Amino acid sequence: MPHLDPLPWEANPQFRERFEHYQNTRGFVPNSILTMQRRPAIAQAFMDLNKAVLYEGSVAEELKMLVSLVTSQASGCRYCQAHMTNLASIYKASDEKIRAVWDFETSALFSPAERAALRLAYHAALVPNEASAADFDELKRHFDEGQIVEIVATIALFGYLNRWNDTMATTLESRAVEVASRAIGAVGWQAGKHGA
Repeated sequence: MPHLDPLPWEANPQFRERFEHYQNTRGFVPNSILTMQRRPAIAQAFMDLNKAVLYEGSVAEELKMLVSLVTSQASGCRYCQAHMTNLASIYKASDEKIRAVWDFETSALFSPAERAALRLAYHAALVPNEASAADFDELKRHFDEGQIVEIVATIALFGYLNRWNDTMATTLESRAVEVASRAIGAVGWQAGKHGA
């Protein structure tokens, strides 16, 4: 049960276009943002940052979604795991690759570049943070400095979202539960405190 219920779309008409975009691409409007809109400036800033981090730049969107998924798995946020499973699927990651993401170090489904990004995501999401110079040395073999900024920004964005959703006990949307149950359910995924 969430600590604060999401507000309806109509609470802030200025967000209607963005909410319609979420509905059309994801199949729902995230309850996290519907809750944030109690403070429109925070919701707007978050949506702008989310767009700049995940949907702009030159790192493949599929990889950013998988980085976000590993970050959320390492942090234990079931809400974000479900969301990023949904988005990884939308951005062409197969269910097989999504299921194997936790085994990125050994799975043949991942390239050396993907492994480097996912390794940093895992290390950076741990508390205390375990990101190291070796992680960055490996990243630099595959990505330019701007791309490294995109990858770290993706990890940091989910540091915020993981804390937001776990603290608020944000209720998962049925579409996110459906996709996560199908794609990662085979490895024991469940909604936890984010269940409806």
